[in-house]
Amino acid sequence: MDGLSYSEVLRLLHEAGLDSLPGAGAEILADRVRKAISKNKCTAVEWLDVMRAAHRLNLLTSATMMFGHIETLEERFDHLLAIRQVQSEKPAGATGFISFIPWPFQDDGTWLKRHAGVTNSITAVEYIKTIAIARIMLPNVPNIQASWLTVGKHTAQVCLHAGANDFGSIMIEENVVSVAGATHFFDETGIRQAITESGFIPVQRNQRFERVTG
Repeated sequence: MDGLSYSEVLRLLHEAGLDSLPGAGAEILADRVRKAISKNKCTAVEWLDVMRAAHRLNLLTSATMMFGHIETLEERFDHLLAIRQVQSEKPAGATGFISFIPWPFQDDGTWLKRHAGVTNSITAVEYIKTIAIARIMLPNVPNIQASWLTVGKHTAQVCLHAGANDFGSIMIEENVVSVAGATHFFDETGIRQAITESGFIPVQRNQRFERVTG
């Protein structure tokens, strides 16, 4: 609205204290899909260009993928390729996308379900395969998160053996996917137990994936 570039807006926010940018709103990075499921959001190119601008300022970012609705398999792969390409363009020394978080469409109460009959089509096996494919296709993104909030404990545990190295975090207040049907909840003890049961050592981290002690 002010006629400023992405870089200028992010620079001003950075100077005011912003040090990271979440990857929400990526949905599927295909305009055919975006026009149908999130017509008021930016285009795929605009989303990617905002992330490019953030990386040039060394702002930490993440990337998401919300899938299992009207997208095709090819569009899912194109989404991963776009993330990989933008990550390859980041300046030397910048972290860029520190993590990738795929999660299945939660359909309860959504316009897509009410008016188009579109429901979540992702099985546990398909989600686990998606994690594995993301790990293979995103070698330049260091962390892959299993979304226990949307797939539950047991599927998320298997994901730790399929390429995910992050179990997600405690949700103090989450109002997006919960409203749409996500019913899984964890406290710190539950997350630690789930990771331990899977044969791994739980480690508390900050948003930069640095180990937190104490």
